Amino acid sequence: MLRKYLTPVLLTFGALLVVAAGYWNINPDSFSGTPQHTGPENPIDFYAVNARSIQYLPDGRVQNDMTSEKLEHVQSTDTTLLTEPRMNLFRGTELPWKVRSARGEVGPDGNQVELIDQVRVERTDEKGRPTILTTSRLTVFPQKEYAQTQQAVRIDAANGVTTAQGMKAYLNDGRMILQSNVRGQHEVR
Repeated sequence: MLRKYLTPVLLTFGALLVVAAGYWNINPDSFSGTPQHTGPENPIDFYAVNARSIQYLPDGRVQNDMTSEKLEHVQSTDTTLLTEPRMNLFRGTELPWKVRSARGEVGPDGNQVELIDQVRVERTDEKGRPTILTTSRLTVFPQKEYAQTQQAVRIDAANGVTTAQGMKAYLNDGRMILQSNVRGQHEVR
């Protein structure tokens, strides 16, 4: 899922980078006979600032959209580093899951997305009831529609608060399995 919308963004920025590199490669200093000192190699082969990607369903509705303040691709590991990633997962509905974190890493082929620091997943249902999940790290496997963490998780819902250590989330059917130290405080209505 992430690979589908990340690929066009990366290709577009890659093409812009090639054009810019060709332009900036021609400078008066390159014609001088003195060799220039080169510093340590930068592992980032291209980057984008204020990147945005939108993925659509076959019927034209928005499936998801993603923004990131900065996107950096590391050529040696084929990973993409994200700064302040934000994503709205509509999955064909009008009420999206809103996902954000301080940082993120997209693995090769987009098969694994690691959300790092201040991870927050929130959604308001049709009745206006909010659900907010917070953790320090969340690994998402977009093609499998599965997410997991070994870190502490807090789920604030309309009827109470649940905390746990570790979680497995099956996004297809909305099922979450809390691993250990599960605690809950719930209101009876």
